[in-house]
Amino acid sequence: MKKGIHPENYRLVAFKDMSNEDVFITKSTVETKETITHEGVEYPVFKMEISRTSHPFYTGKSKLIDTAGRIDKFNSKYAKKAK
Repeated sequence: MKKGIHPENYRLVAFKDMSNEDVFITKSTVETKETITHEGVEYPVFKMEISRTSHPFYTGKSKLIDTAGRIDKFNSKYAKKAK
């Protein structure tokens, strides 16, 4: 392994899924300014929108979010060409 190319500031960091409040601890070099107390120990915290506990691939639950009828608009536009 080459010397001097790997970061040296690995530390334990809490990653918090904001959609379901799940927290897991792992080593990381991510820069954070906030901290969180998890199981009586204070860790730097990195907030995420989605993680393994909330992603549809891992949970097996899928959500279809149709904003402004995009699917219907697509189907009506290309249904005319298919005829």
